[in-house]
Amino acid sequence: MQLGASPLCKAVAIAFARSRGLDGPSDEPVTMDARIAVGKGLRKHLTSVQHEQFEIYLQRLLEGRRRAGLTSLRDRPSIERRHFAESAVLLKALTRASVVESPVIDIGTGAGIPGLPFKIARPALALTLLEASAKKVRFLEETVRELQLIDVAVLHARAEDLAHDPEHRGVYALALARAVAPLRILVELALPFLRLGAYLATPKGSGAEREVQEAGNALAVCGGTVQLVERLTVPGPGQAPTLVLVRKAAETPERYPRRAGIPRKRPL
Repeated sequence: MQLGASPLCKAVAIAFARSRGLDGPSDEPVTMDARIAVGKGLRKHLTSVQHEQFEIYLQRLLEGRRRAGLTSLRDRPSIERRHFAESAVLLKALTRASVVESPVIDIGTGAGIPGLPFKIARPALALTLLEASAKKVRFLEETVRELQLIDVAVLHARAEDLAHDPEHRGVYALALARAVAPLRILVELALPFLRLGAYLATPKGSGAEREVQEAGNALAVCGGTVQLVERLTVPGPGQAPTLVLVRKAAETPERYPRRAGIPRKRPL
């Protein structure tokens, strides 16, 4: 596998390399030796099919970003770093924590981040993409078909409603949520989807520690405990996210989440 074959491959290679401490500061290029080391060190290599899927996905993001309001990013390098490289680093961190397990739900997935990069990199994952915007749902459905992904469900619904559906409540092993809501709101939306012992993984910004402190009551009410707060390392310019990992330690009371809009208006 030649990870340096394209800018996209290089971005993913850098992300995996940094997560394993295989290269230098963010302004230094990745050497061929580092790329080889990354390739040999990964348990699952990206195949030519996976590289092609990432490329198709990137082109769809560029083409559809204005039509469906998919992303504010305007160019290929920004999308590669912000969406693909960050997803790669997040996946590696969750793999190290041994929490990547099917089924997975990506709540408020938007353009499919980080759910679709996870699925491309780990084809065996059973994935549900949950999105409230009809335009984004159409984009996701078209993208899943074009990428020929199997075992991916795209659902048009609000988390506050779907979490009360017996087919989705208490069944998921991992919930992903990126740029959805502050943690004190997110735990009410996400934890009802999880079975006992399962995890919510959410990348946060510079206020991650503050969000964790503010979410104390919501975590207690909804049955969650914070297991990990870890600053991730992503190549290139821009702020790196902080992973907050929450374990569902007790059942969430049936009344949660409250009806649509209430968790944001009156956070726990």
